[in-house]
Amino acid sequence: MATSNLLSLKTAAEGLNIRTVDDLKKILQLLPIQTRPTRKAELVDTIAGYLLGAGLKTLWQELDQLQQAAVAEAVYLTGGRHQEEQFRAKYGASPKWHDRSSSYSYNRPAAKLDLFFHPVGTYTAPNLLPEDLRLKLKAFVPEPKTLTLPSSEQPPQTFRVEHRYFDYQKRQSIETEHDVPVKCCHTEQVAQQDLLAVLRLIHLGKISVSDKTLMPNKATLTTIAPLLQGGDYYSEADEPDNHHLEPIGAIKPFAWVMLVQVGGLASLDGKKLQLTKAGQKAMGAPPATAIQSIWKKWLKTTFLDELRRVESIKGQTGKAKRSLTAVSGRRALIVEALGECPAGEWVAYDDLKRYMIASNQTFDVSRNPEYLYISEPGYGHLYEAGGSWSILQDAYMKCFLFEYAATLGLLDVAYFTPYDTPRGDFDHFWGADDLSFLSRYDGLLAFRLNPLGAFCLGLADTYTAAPITTESTLRVLPNLDIVMTGAPLNPAEKLMMETFARQTADAVWKLDREVALKAAEAGHALQEFFDFLSLASAEALPNTVEQFFADCRSRSQSLQDLGIAKLIACADATLAAQIAHDSRTKKYCQLAGERHLVVLLDQETRFRNGLRKLGYSFPMGNG
Repeated sequence: MATSNLLSLKTAAEGLNIRTVDDLKKILQLLPIQTRPTRKAELVDTIAGYLLGAGLKTLWQELDQLQQAAVAEAVYLTGGRHQEEQFRAKYGASPKWHDRSSSYSYNRPAAKLDLFFHPVGTYTAPNLLPEDLRLKLKAFVPEPKTLTLPSSEQPPQTFRVEHRYFDYQKRQSIETEHDVPVKCCHTEQVAQQDLLAVLRLIHLGKISVSDKTLMPNKATLTTIAPLLQGGDYYSEADEPDNHHLEPIGAIKPFAWVMLVQVGGLASLDGKKLQLTKAGQKAMGAPPATAIQSIWKKWLKTTFLDELRRVESIKGQTGKAKRSLTAVSGRRALIVEALGECPAGEWVAYDDLKRYMIASNQTFDVSRNPEYLYISEPGYGHLYEAGGSWSILQDAYMKCFLFEYAATLGLLDVAYFTPYDTPRGDFDHFWGADDLSFLSRYDGLLAFRLNPLGAFCLGLADTYTAAPITTESTLRVLPNLDIVMTGAPLNPAEKLMMETFARQTADAVWKLDREVALKAAEAGHALQEFFDFLSLASAEALPNTVEQFFADCRSRSQSLQDLGIAKLIACADATLAAQIAHDSRTKKYCQLAGERHLVVLLDQETRFRNGLRKLGYSFPMGNG
């Protein structure tokens, strides 16, 4: 078959001229005409003349539903191009189409779509519908269906798992299937409490990270997990008791350590994280505000490529690193697609993927996927991981959604264990048969954009946090004792009690002004602790307790840190008074006693300029 480098076709005759005489003869057999020319020019004129005549509508009506949809897409949406992957993603199947890449099927008949589309360019180029045919078809072909993203009010409850294995005794392949339960995690409120718990843990100096990668070690992940509401997505019960299977590993604890660093709430001090000023401020502010800030910074950061969390895909730090695309671009396209998801509705991950392919919102993870591999460098290269979507896009997007968007509380998620994931997408790669799963995120099944997510994505102007809930029951006494009377405190609640109160017995704490003021000084919100006690208390808080909090709030707000200042000694009281009252310097200093002046560091330059105009100066660098 002849080919052309053209990227568009003006006329049907132009498209027909690309074909061989044998192909034209086969196409002619699809037309209800008696004339049977044999020369190419005559074949082209005969076929083109019929297509542009009154019989075109009849030919289109003879197409099946999918074939008609392919023509409609080309007429109205794609500029005449048949985009196979996008079409299959939108309609769930491909139109009946013969394999054009085969040059040996001499006896195959022409397909009906051969009357409309012509092969242009290389094998990967789209099939094109000539412009003159498009204009004729537009008169009677209806517009194609609108691309929609399916959603539902409820998450899936089960997931059907299919297994295939070979029975050597029966010498046949056996297929089995069963339903596995689906877990559901509502993250909106959980994430806001988790953020505060992690910040408190950092304040106590209990989070260590590598001074090279800034990633948490196993001990740190183990410390964080129990403090998170509901723990990590997967519990110890989900981990395998078979040493041949790979462990799932931490998701939420790892994500929080990375997120607070990217968000500027914590920084490395030695080998431990310490709160920054922004982190201290976040402990006393609405968590949703900090989460929104973290999210915006995460979308732009190069601190971590989420693909690095998919350890089974190797070569990322070697030659392949230079071929990886910018993470900000990948994230932007995913976020754009998330913004088109109906808030409050559950969307299947596979439906989002198909929607992105169908709407041309795909992204590349690597410009040279063949540099990446599974198992060993000499084998398992991901040559087949190119195209608009592959295991690379799947692995990356699932990690981004599951580990970061969901952990931050933007998405509620439905999932099952990665051990139950169908292996068809990656099992054909060399070395993949030894994997328990491709990534720990493989089990992500569906998600829901919640109100916090809509706020962070800019789909809602305001956000009102849902009220905090607790299963613990406390009795708060007039003598400022707090007695645990119901269910034990969870680790995060216990950490809060240790932050704001003094423990005097196994189940008894005491409200202590010095302890409360120390917490407030570190940035913890007294109101948060007051709200927790109000919620957990079986009775209304005593007046003495309310007075305690009112007094602590007043005392913690009575003084204000205006910054670091210099204390400057003058030769005598007269000079000090002169400088303090002169119009050129009085705005930048204050008297402190008879012969001393106080100058804030951020006002020092202006003070020195005014002082020189007054005829005085003092040495730089003292104090």
